[in-house]
Amino acid sequence: MSYRKLWISLAIVFIASFAVLGYYGGRLIYSEPPIPNKVVTTDGTVLYTKEDIETGQNVWQSIGGQELGSVWGHGAYVAPDWTADWLHNESLWMLNSWAVKDFGKKYSSLNAESKAALKERLKNEVRKNTYDKKTGIITISPLRAQAAANVSKYYASLFTDDPKFDKLRNDYAMPKNVIKDQSRLSSFMSFLWWATWATETNRPGDDITYTNNWPNEELVGNTANGDIVVWSVVSFVILLAGVGGLAWYYATQKHNEANETFPERDPLLGLSPTPSMKATQKYFWVVAALWLVQVLLGAITGHYSVEGSGFYGIPLDKWLPYSLTRSWHTQLGVLWIATAWLATGLYMGPAVSGYEPKFQRFFVNFLFVCLIIIVAGSMIGQWFAVQQKLGHTANFWFGHQGYEYTDTGRFWQIFLTIGLFLWLFLMLRSIMPAFKNLKESKHLLALFLLASAAIPVFYIPALLWGQHSNLAIAEYWRWWVVHLWVEGFFEVFATVVMAFLFTRMGLLGLRTATSSVLFSTIIFLFGGIIGTFHHLYFSGTAPGVIAYGAAFSALEVVPLVFIGFEAYENLTRSRAKPWVKAYKWPIFFFVAVAFWNLVGAGLFGFFINPPISLYYMQGLNTTPVHGHAALFGVYGMLGIGLMLFCLRGLTVKREWKTGALSFAFWTINIGLALMILISLLPIGLMQTWASVQHGMWYARSAEFMSQSIVHLFVWLRIIGDTIFALGALALTWFILGLKTGWSLTNNRLDYDNAPKSNNKDI
Repeated sequence: MSYRKLWISLAIVFIASFAVLGYYGGRLIYSEPPIPNKVVTTDGTVLYTKEDIETGQNVWQSIGGQELGSVWGHGAYVAPDWTADWLHNESLWMLNSWAVKDFGKKYSSLNAESKAALKERLKNEVRKNTYDKKTGIITISPLRAQAAANVSKYYASLFTDDPKFDKLRNDYAMPKNVIKDQSRLSSFMSFLWWATWATETNRPGDDITYTNNWPNEELVGNTANGDIVVWSVVSFVILLAGVGGLAWYYATQKHNEANETFPERDPLLGLSPTPSMKATQKYFWVVAALWLVQVLLGAITGHYSVEGSGFYGIPLDKWLPYSLTRSWHTQLGVLWIATAWLATGLYMGPAVSGYEPKFQRFFVNFLFVCLIIIVAGSMIGQWFAVQQKLGHTANFWFGHQGYEYTDTGRFWQIFLTIGLFLWLFLMLRSIMPAFKNLKESKHLLALFLLASAAIPVFYIPALLWGQHSNLAIAEYWRWWVVHLWVEGFFEVFATVVMAFLFTRMGLLGLRTATSSVLFSTIIFLFGGIIGTFHHLYFSGTAPGVIAYGAAFSALEVVPLVFIGFEAYENLTRSRAKPWVKAYKWPIFFFVAVAFWNLVGAGLFGFFINPPISLYYMQGLNTTPVHGHAALFGVYGMLGIGLMLFCLRGLTVKREWKTGALSFAFWTINIGLALMILISLLPIGLMQTWASVQHGMWYARSAEFMSQSIVHLFVWLRIIGDTIFALGALALTWFILGLKTGWSLTNNRLDYDNAPKSNNKDI
């Protein structure tokens, strides 16, 4: 069978998509909100300098950055979005100042006509772009400077230890003295002023702001423009077309399927694990340990929503504040999933080729030690950063970078990059001999190696912003890592590995697997690469990003459903073969992947992805609905499924006791569903209503989030979290039992009568 057309299509998609992504990345130089040399008033008073703003950004990063509230809608959900909050407070202060001066009473007491006149004056004041490109100076009125000073005074009290703000700090899960040094506090205000200026100031020669009119703020005329509405409608049409096209493809393929036969005995039973394959077992122990720690940190982080100063009376915020527990929670989520997939790759190399390179076990163990150092070192560095014990440069290199999912210091990022390339080297040296013995399988192997190479290569963007990079530039590269690395090429890698597993088991034909993987990779990357833009609608990028992001992110729903559905079909058709029961629960986790891909990445993802949806929902609890269902539901379930397949191979001669595994599967899935449906989703929907009716500032305010109904839904999360945690404990107990023996029976599998492993049948 010729796969030439599929390979050509994949190359075209890859080149064209990255051309578009790169083009708009280049345009950021011209579209990003400029950091001025100075901000001065019309009477010549200097308010802020470029150094103040850049230093303030470093201060923001050191206190947790996007892990304590959010900026431009990206970050945590308990504290406010600081730009939306600053914008509303500044606007109200100016309106009240004019109202008292012109009418002798507060703005809220005026009639509609007077309010409209003052709002028009405010729009003329704040939306006019006074940045002088030649001098690099922004000029504002003395009144606007007074408004900034008033808001700065309020934040200075909030971020230090003013007792009047104790309750508000508790609502925002902020300990006292988040920023301990007065000079740092002053610089921090400079950064927040600049970030807010970008949300209210029109681009040169345009009538939309640098953040495409986000956040929605009626007082300054920030409303959804035509691009946001029109391209949202287009995205719905494209989604329907994509689903229809996929359905048509499935229909045509089913008619072309040949009658398949399945082996009478387990083809993997004759596999003898090599020393390096056995060495991967410790990776899976660490996966289980990191997952348990992440679950614990998630419980603590969630509890901060109702008790912001501690944990059931324990003043935990003094040692582990919300910004730190959330940093570790999100970071460990990526790390344990990535570790599971990396270990799977190390296991699969010798399993596929039948070749154990010299010193392979040593390098696998060496890489393991490196990963432990990276995890521990980065977490310790973040603790010192949030406690304000590091200077700005030391914080950048060893502490907290403040960008969600890429929080680790630059030294640890470089260390991880080197480790990933070492992993790729180990993969190549173990699997390359397979090309000499295989014919049809070479296409699947080639895709496997390309996906493996993409993992270290596409982590490199984490190194492409600097200590003083414009926030828009940092956000652009950050989403390369979060979207393209985590959501993109790791998914392609996992899809190829799944195909290998099913072909080796004889449950999926080689030709079907190869064409399916190539096709699904093309479909995913066609939407997924340019679909990165849906994270960047309101992050200082050019307006064209909205069009591309809306159109292509609509196509991101389909890829994993394909292989997941294929796995489920093969499981159904092969139930007559008793030996498949040994793989029931690993395969069930792949079936769960297909379900959560449809629900989490598909339904909940598309729920927030269209520009008009994200305009009102960005930074609300609708985002963690998608995040939990997609990140854990798809990638976490994949990691667990792949891990169990590898562990099955490492204990191939013994039957498993699957009671704990069965319990873990159902409680993990039920707990995740309850966590979303009875807590996160209701809160997110209530916030969305508040955002549409009143503005983003209100949907994220303490006034809204401290309502008893919101706290009720937060407490209800305990139900799902507890069930989920029990599943995590059960799975960890089972994995540990594979080493100690309590997860194994005394029954030995029928090894002698099993067919011998043959690499040509991969």
